[in-house]
Amino acid sequence: MMLRIKRVPTVLSNYQKEDSEDGARPATGCGRNCLRSCCLPGAKLPLYAFQKGRDGVCEIASEKKEQQVDFLDSLLLGEWEERVQRGLFRYDVTACETKVISGKYGFIAQLNEGRHLKKRPTEFCVDKVLQPFDESKFNFTKVGQEEALFQFEASEDDEVHFYPNAPIDVDNSPSVVAINVSPIEYGHVLLIPRILERLPQRIDNESFLLALHMAVEAGDPYFRLGYNSLGAFATINHLHFQAYYLAMPFPIEKAPSKQITVTSNGVEIYDILNYPVRGLVFEGGNTLEDLSNIVSGCCVSLQENNIPYNVLIADSGKRVFLFPQCYAEKQALGEVSCELLETQVNPAVWEISGHMVLKRKEDYDEACEQNAWRLLAEVSLSEERLQEVKELMFEAICCKVEEKVAESDATPKSHEDVDDLQGFHPAMVSV
Repeated sequence: MMLRIKRVPTVLSNYQKEDSEDGARPATGCGRNCLRSCCLPGAKLPLYAFQKGRDGVCEIASEKKEQQVDFLDSLLLGEWEERVQRGLFRYDVTACETKVISGKYGFIAQLNEGRHLKKRPTEFCVDKVLQPFDESKFNFTKVGQEEALFQFEASEDDEVHFYPNAPIDVDNSPSVVAINVSPIEYGHVLLIPRILERLPQRIDNESFLLALHMAVEAGDPYFRLGYNSLGAFATINHLHFQAYYLAMPFPIEKAPSKQITVTSNGVEIYDILNYPVRGLVFEGGNTLEDLSNIVSGCCVSLQENNIPYNVLIADSGKRVFLFPQCYAEKQALGEVSCELLETQVNPAVWEISGHMVLKRKEDYDEACEQNAWRLLAEVSLSEERLQEVKELMFEAICCKVEEKVAESDATPKSHEDVDDLQGFHPAMVSV
């Protein structure tokens, strides 16, 4: 039996249509300046070519500080603001009320009524993490070129370059950064790896390394990237990451952790402690590619074992959080309370990280740490199930469980110092 749930799909593009409408559109001659073969000949888009070669993850932040290269930051926000002026977003996200919920964790609540209005619930299959790409459904090649901000590719000479008017190379399928027309926060964008290859929503090492490079190039701890697998509240089966700015630490970034092991290439793996959703943290590595290989290897293992998951890339690419989850499965089986379902909150990567996007005024007014904890606790695997999942992942990345640090020798690692990241947010108040 196939498990399905009904939910209101998030509109990521102004060209997103119901499947029936979209399927009726002819494959060529659409006349809407899209990113398909009918409109691409002669098309140009800015190109940011990043420096691919890095000697090690630890030096990334200091290197960026020394160079004071914030060009990607400025490029992304400048292009995003230009799309605001052109009226391409469905609502003004800066007008959404946001507050920090009082309590130990400092969960962040946002009232975002615009994300689900005027859309009817759609049925989603939630028990198949890997599904084939379906050209008849909405995908990111169908967005208008005005929603695309720039191409993001590795440079050929290992130096950073910017080309303001670069041709779109159809033969080499560029990776594209585009706006999310239903933003959660300022600068909310989509990173779409090798867009013209029409890849389904599944992580591989190349795509994950690209996302890490974007975090590094932005060089801003307030800029995080997130990923939702199918079955973990991804609604479009076309490979993409999301990213946005939030000028304060996420609660998950402050959670303590305990080291499990260190891989042969220097990647440290930790259990997350004292947080409603159980998961893992990855950091370090001799190179950025080492970190990418380990995390993407774990993601591939989860995909192949049909386990939904979410990923958060934080600290300018230096820390990655991985959360296997089961909320949609519980929802399909009728194991989630009506009270939680009525909130219409879909606990994807941002909610799991502590940024609660609420769609009803009453939920926002009554937001408290206890309510946030109750919702997120339903997302988490049990301790026993997580242990089974970790063994699957460690086997996939050839990381022996016997390398694990003895429990008596393990000292929890505190991340309370990320409070130093806090900045001013004009719409945010503590309650």
